Amino acid sequence: MAVSSSASSSLLRAASLYSRTRFFHSSFRNLSPSSPSLLNHQRSLASAPVRSFHCSVPRWSHRLDWRSPFSLRAQIRAVNPVIERLERKFSTMAAEHPFKAVLTSLPKPGGGEFGKFYSLPALNDPRIDKLPYSIRILLESAVRNCDNFQVKKEDVEKIIDWQNTSPKQVEIPFKPARVLLQDFTGVPAVVDLACMRDAMHKLGSDTNKINPLVPVDLVIDHSVQVDVTRSENAVQANMELEFQRNKERFSFLKWGSTAFHNMLVVPPGSGIVHQVNLEYLGRVVFNTNGMLYPDSVVGTDSHTTMIDGLGVAGWGVGGIEAEAAMLGQPMSMVLPGVVGFKLSGKLRNGVTATDLVLTVTQILRKHGVVGKFIEFYGDGMSELSLADRATIANMSPEYGATMGFFPVDHVTLQYLKLTGRSDETPQQERVYSSYLELNLAEVEPCISGPKRPHDRVPLREMKSDWNSCLNNKAGFKGFAVPKEAQDKVAKFSFHGQPAELRHGSVVIAAITSCTNTSNPSVMLGAGLVAKKACELGLQVKPWIKTSLAPGSGVVTKYLLQSGLQEYLNKQGFHIVGYGCTTCIGNSGELDESVASAISENDIVASAVLSGNRNFEGRVHALTRANYLASPPLVVAYALAGTVDIDFDKEPIGTGKDGKSVYFKDIWPSTEEIAEAVQSSVLPEMFKSTYEAITKGNPMWNQLSVPSSTMYSWDPNSTYIHEPPYFKNMTMEPPGAHGVKDAYCLLNFGDSITTDHISPAGSIHKDSPAAKFLLDRGVERKDFNSYGSRRGNDEVMARGTFANIRLVNKLLNGEVGPKTVHVPTGEKLYVFDAAMRYKDAGYDTIVLAGAEYGSGSSRDWAAKGPMLLVSLDLAAVKKFLLGVKAVIAKSFERIHRSNLVGMGIIPLCFKSGEDADTLGLTGHERYTIDLPSKITDIRPGQDVTVTTDNGKSFTCTIRFDTEVELAYFNNGGILPYVIRNLIKQ
Repeated sequence: MAVSSSASSSLLRAASLYSRTRFFHSSFRNLSPSSPSLLNHQRSLASAPVRSFHCSVPRWSHRLDWRSPFSLRAQIRAVNPVIERLERKFSTMAAEHPFKAVLTSLPKPGGGEFGKFYSLPALNDPRIDKLPYSIRILLESAVRNCDNFQVKKEDVEKIIDWQNTSPKQVEIPFKPARVLLQDFTGVPAVVDLACMRDAMHKLGSDTNKINPLVPVDLVIDHSVQVDVTRSENAVQANMELEFQRNKERFSFLKWGSTAFHNMLVVPPGSGIVHQVNLEYLGRVVFNTNGMLYPDSVVGTDSHTTMIDGLGVAGWGVGGIEAEAAMLGQPMSMVLPGVVGFKLSGKLRNGVTATDLVLTVTQILRKHGVVGKFIEFYGDGMSELSLADRATIANMSPEYGATMGFFPVDHVTLQYLKLTGRSDETPQQERVYSSYLELNLAEVEPCISGPKRPHDRVPLREMKSDWNSCLNNKAGFKGFAVPKEAQDKVAKFSFHGQPAELRHGSVVIAAITSCTNTSNPSVMLGAGLVAKKACELGLQVKPWIKTSLAPGSGVVTKYLLQSGLQEYLNKQGFHIVGYGCTTCIGNSGELDESVASAISENDIVASAVLSGNRNFEGRVHALTRANYLASPPLVVAYALAGTVDIDFDKEPIGTGKDGKSVYFKDIWPSTEEIAEAVQSSVLPEMFKSTYEAITKGNPMWNQLSVPSSTMYSWDPNSTYIHEPPYFKNMTMEPPGAHGVKDAYCLLNFGDSITTDHISPAGSIHKDSPAAKFLLDRGVERKDFNSYGSRRGNDEVMARGTFANIRLVNKLLNGEVGPKTVHVPTGEKLYVFDAAMRYKDAGYDTIVLAGAEYGSGSSRDWAAKGPMLLVSLDLAAVKKFLLGVKAVIAKSFERIHRSNLVGMGIIPLCFKSGEDADTLGLTGHERYTIDLPSKITDIRPGQDVTVTTDNGKSFTCTIRFDTEVELAYFNNGGILPYVIRNLIKQ
């Protein structure tokens, strides 16, 4: 059997399943093909077609045990007769499958078969041999799902001919095997599904049609905040506060898990979604009624790409796209180009996977990979553990790619040999769209910041880079601190103890985020740094807010096993909870004395975190400098107390013997870390952790939820509110529309992120959202975060463009969540200005620069602008008067898709042009000329934009596919899905 076959892909995932559940460290590479462990695992696979272990399914799960040896499809039929009817409808097409001739048996070594799969080599097309592995996953899906209705033979041919078709931006359908959610994006997704059921009911159709047809996993990980730190009781205390704040949200999600079939909810306190996906949820191989096919997943969090390190294809999409996928709609996507990234050599002693991923991120950002797949290959792959690969795959959004994929390697070949298949098939040379190469030996210790993940700074240059940032004009690499103020010292009293802050002082040090907490080498490395520091007599200053938030309970087990948690505790890095915490802005409040010292003295304070995002205003409102670093570097910078240090030349502190202690004195060697991993990371830790994960916890299990399948909306709720998307909806689509005489609501420069558009962090006390909550009796202490209130459109519309670091050119340099109301010249909160325009009956547009919407895959960054002026639910005409278009130099992939999904027109300036070069100030009125018939609009066509002062320019409309035009014609993706489901 050829290694390039679909069977090999399945076997890779089977072998990877072993490496995941036994843990995915490089020690697996040392197992010989005759290893008893491998032989035992081979036997277990024969009896467990989906997972390597089983568990009972509690009543709050999706009612389906996809771990069960019984057919998933049979279980679905049992709970949802609608799906059975749909299956009968398509059974005729299945019997006449266009590619039934390549359906191939995968035999067991001892007789019988594992199941059947669609064999790509059996297509007997030489073009397939040179396809990148990542493209073959799309091909296998298209072949398997081909019904000449949703997926056509022409689509299969497009993928096979990838070398010629990918440069032409052709459209293909893709049907993922499952959908992954976290609670910040999961709550609005479940709200939308509940609202869609209401719409189906009002339109006289079957509400049971609104049910997931593929497995949906929702992990509650975004709600825990770092309120309590430096305490043995921090985990319990923070979880109690989490439940107090989020009881209504959690109850709603628990209702959703019973009201909607095929939905699993992993309770709070279990871990970070992507680490749980990597260690537990990833099916690796699906076996449905004897049909074998690779696991694939789309998720409503951009870092879903972490699973690519396991050889499972996964990427982030908008929640509205994910909802459509749940309901059986194929995802429309442009067939991507693939960048081949060759890895060679080996990481030097002391260099971490975090250093590597920050280096890769910078290289790929420079190359330009938006909308592309990255496929890693080369001899250097053998030097990377699966955890290292997952770290690199995780940060795909930061380097701009759709996927950072690690395909078949020696692990697969070992398994092929074990099962009696040849591993001597020669490897074909892959063809890629472009090529990059990195020698791992050239990677050096580094961090990234102070405001963007791809602004990498080698550790040896950090001090000089910091001083440059102080001097530089305000921007991504500048704070414009006057020379005379750069040596300012802010002295204050911290609980009776003398304390001081300077520019660059670290006030938050957080070991957090799926990117790094899934990797034992860097986590144990952090513990070793803490241990060495304790032994030498160094201590982290008490006013630095330190925290450790593991991505799963496994981390706690191996830190305790190694004895290193004790030393982390001594340095203030107590475990505070199992969730995203600081990485998404849930860093909690700083001590009042620290906050006052920063604010009153205008100190540029720093946060150092092992996260993946450090955009302005994300981590904490008071930390203007935020650096991404490996967990051991987080500890090192916490010990130093400042980022204004040269670790090569300056001491970190003074030891108990009175001598200076340097970075080299506390930094562990690669061998020390490897030894700790080998002795402390044990297979039983994974099994015991995930056998207990579905049992929930007492607080979760005590939540009582109604048994109804239709949700009873509470009009007084400030967490869950019925959104207006389907008010007065009819079966007739509203049709295409242009924009006439719109005002510019905001005029932006480059790199406006979804954090700027729709913050996830704290709700500012003077904001429109705060006023809304106060008017409804919510006290300030109970505001919670924007992210936690995404189930309420009234709060979220008021939180749109509410980031305190927003830079809007209409304000002439002033920073903050305000804009100019052009007709009057008044300076107003963005929401209040939008209300003015709505009351006068005016449309609005947004002007932007490059990379508009980069960052998290945040639906509310598209929903918010659409709703900004649509809160009058009684008037459907006013509902349509939101932000109608965004004109930008370029868009981040997921955000552009989200805008389309909400019916907003995305337009791109022509190359070399932008608002500035065209002389646009944002004080003009804009008319976008579009045909009124959708059939007269083509994907990517040119459109003319004119202004009331006589300017005219051409833009490219960024509806990239025919399907996206259909969404636009229907007023968005969700109305499109509802109309289609009713017609079925």
